[in-house]
Amino acid sequence: MQKTIKQYDNVTSICKSLFEKKLHDYGSAWRILRLSSLTDQIFIKAQRIRGLQKNTIQKVDEGQSEEFIGIINYSVMALIQIEMGIAENPDLNAKDCMNFYDKMIKKTRELMMNKNHDYGEAWREMRVSSLTDLILQKLLRVKQIEDNKGNTLVSEGIDANYTDIINYAIFALIHLKI
Repeated sequence: MQKTIKQYDNVTSICKSLFEKKLHDYGSAWRILRLSSLTDQIFIKAQRIRGLQKNTIQKVDEGQSEEFIGIINYSVMALIQIEMGIAENPDLNAKDCMNFYDKMIKKTRELMMNKNHDYGEAWREMRVSSLTDLILQKLLRVKQIEDNKGNTLVSEGIDANYTDIINYAIFALIHLKI
């Protein structure tokens, strides 16, 4: 488990660094995005990864790793939006934004540790393509829950799906050895 925690923290550090740099460049403009817009943005990235895994020719100079990082950061944004609600204008300064980022990653990391304990790190035997498919499945579930206006009968909510998406993307990046 120590190896996993070290690898997990390394990946999240890379993601956080990029998030912070983009926050410097763009501010918190993403705060105006509705949850469905974030879901669609993540879906586009996951579809591109799937395409990269299936196609022999790549025409854009960003690979799977960059897209998985994007999935993680957009999913963190979605978790922040769930907690704070959507803003009409960018309303978070850099310090508060990064505090929220850390809070969401901490919550996601704790879930990973609990599930890793129960599942025995089964993800280590999975293929990156399977993790991509699971991310796409979770996104389709989120879209359905959004279409149902957040109502579920027996299923976890949207936030649980985003948390799983983050963890699957981190596992994929660990497999890709970023």
